[in-house]
Amino acid sequence: MDEIEPKENNPSSGKPKSDPSMTLQQAINFGEYDPKVLSNFAEWHTLSTHIQWQMIRKALENRREQLITQYAELNNVLDFSKKPHIMKACKNVIKQLKKLEEDREILYVYYSGKI
Repeated sequence: MDEIEPKENNPSSGKPKSDPSMTLQQAINFGEYDPKVLSNFAEWHTLSTHIQWQMIRKALENRREQLITQYAELNNVLDFSKKPHIMKACKNVIKQLKKLEEDREILYVYYSGKI
């Protein structure tokens, strides 16, 4: 089987022209909901508590959708007996969903006392 040379080693390909830094909105869209991580963005500190909470809620929703999709993709494997590592991955996704729900409850309690 022939191997294809990666683009990084190909001198004719240029470097990507995208900005390597991530914005607060991108982090929310990717499902980052931890206030400690979100506080690394300068913009976070300019937002009211209510807006911070709404952004966290949106991130929680995004993360949940991502995990559900990941679980569905893993669960579409036809024969788990031939791929036991997929079952382990499914269990890990379920564990992450449970952690997400615990974090959601903690954040609801925390932000309901701040607003």
